[in-house]
Amino acid sequence: MNINPFHPDFEKPATTDGLFSRDELRLANRNSGILLETLNLDITPTGAHYLLNHFDVPVIADDDHQLTLNGAFDAPLTLSMDDIRAMPQVTEAVTLECAGNGREGVSPRSHLMPWMYEAVGTSEWIGTPLAPLLERAKPHDNVQDYVFHGADFGFDKGHPHNFARSLTPQDIAELDVMLVWGMNGQPLLPQHGAPLRIIVPGWYGMASVKWLTGIEALTTRFDGYQQAHGYHYRTVADEPGVPITRILVKSLIRPPGVPDWVSRKRWVEAGKITLEGRAWSGGGVPIAKVEVLADSQWQEAELTGAPGRYAWTGWRFDWQAKPGDHVLKCRATDAEGNTQPMESAFDVAGFGNNSVHSIDVHVDDPAV
Repeated sequence: MNINPFHPDFEKPATTDGLFSRDELRLANRNSGILLETLNLDITPTGAHYLLNHFDVPVIADDDHQLTLNGAFDAPLTLSMDDIRAMPQVTEAVTLECAGNGREGVSPRSHLMPWMYEAVGTSEWIGTPLAPLLERAKPHDNVQDYVFHGADFGFDKGHPHNFARSLTPQDIAELDVMLVWGMNGQPLLPQHGAPLRIIVPGWYGMASVKWLTGIEALTTRFDGYQQAHGYHYRTVADEPGVPITRILVKSLIRPPGVPDWVSRKRWVEAGKITLEGRAWSGGGVPIAKVEVLADSQWQEAELTGAPGRYAWTGWRFDWQAKPGDHVLKCRATDAEGNTQPMESAFDVAGFGNNSVHSIDVHVDDPAV
């Protein structure tokens, strides 16, 4: 096994369920998840929104930044941030989720960022629709891919590259892709892609390229590392795999009561407990129902609404908590009939784990 991470034949170490390496700990310290206690909010506070950054965060001065549209365009463009902010402005509430969210629950676990449940968040993204800008640059009729180039650079499995992803003209026509410079009423923070990024509503977060420097129109398919090799569903390591795109249906419970400091298990008093949480699906498909497993039976929760087409839906359920130890679970079903599984299908890299969320709760009897 090659242990040099800068060599193209580098192989990631094997993992042991329940044990985490120093490298995984370093990744977890750099990439933070949502605070589950904020799940009662339609919009995630900016400081609590999840982060997944592959390489170092580029710190880019707003005044100096330019976006270049080049390649197979008849009218290529170079735009300043002032030019971009002068375009028609839209604000859209969009839920983003990392494709690796839930990786820790897949066995054997891939040696990557050990996400549990928290790699998700919903923000009000401020920007402009991307499609009119592409049309302004007059793409050639034979364009097959638009490549979005980020300023962040590093190695992945020995391959040096700037992070870049592509979308087809059909993707652009079907998706409400945004060119974004603001988040929750403020300019983007460096860790969230400042000064410019894209947001691809309804797709996993890898598509929403940060620190955007250029959009390149290609008349061939893009074969960059993160497009052609990364972010594919695979059941065995050496197969081509299936590209990851749309977010799978999922839900979370806001932890009730108060926690034990280390284990995060919950303590509540017996009686009526109002459980709440969030549910979402990809592609702008609404949530049809959320069910809660309490007292050994699935019961339907009340849906409380979503802040936008591409944003998660709130839910609420009243539970009569009886003394003892309980495991609460929730599962969502979207309008296309997709329901969260109890156990997700295996994926080599731990992608797409949308199995049900579980929380351990101890119910205390105040009369004792």
